Amino acid sequence: MRTMVVLIFAVVLIAMGCSSIHTAEASNYEEPKIKTIHVGGKVLCQDCTQGWNEWVHGARPIKGGKVSVTCMDDRSRVAFYGSDLTDEKGQFDLIVNKYTINDKEVKASRCSVRLVSCPDATCNVPTNFGRGRSGMKLNRPSFVYRDLVKYTLGPFYYTSPMCEKFDTTHPDQSNKG
Repeated sequence: MRTMVVLIFAVVLIAMGCSSIHTAEASNYEEPKIKTIHVGGKVLCQDCTQGWNEWVHGARPIKGGKVSVTCMDDRSRVAFYGSDLTDEKGQFDLIVNKYTINDKEVKASRCSVRLVSCPDATCNVPTNFGRGRSGMKLNRPSFVYRDLVKYTLGPFYYTSPMCEKFDTTHPDQSNKG
């Protein structure tokens, strides 16, 4: 009986010692500070002169297209601006600094990604498919792991000048209605 009491007492002491070790480790634990936000996506050329299947499924990647990200602060001033060129697969990877020079936090929800320019003269009119022309706000991250946050957008599309729709309304007629 005495050995049973000593055994139980030893188990209780070990359990208390383990829990105090975990408590000490937990109190020293610090969340990793996310320093950058990654934004990726694709830029493609969509040719409206092709048949429906080619137009929908036959978009080709654009190499050297410029994509930008602009992040605003709480007072609607530009807090961060960055850009990237697409690779041969039409992919871009923008890296946004999470903190400004003044150590102010850049909020992803106040960032917008848009098409800037395209080197392909036959396919250089930005479309608003995927909100590439007007700008796509960062909404939900597609990947979060430890200190990595990534948003995947798009694809964004350019089209040929032949496919561009021009505004044919007269300036005086646009206000009447």
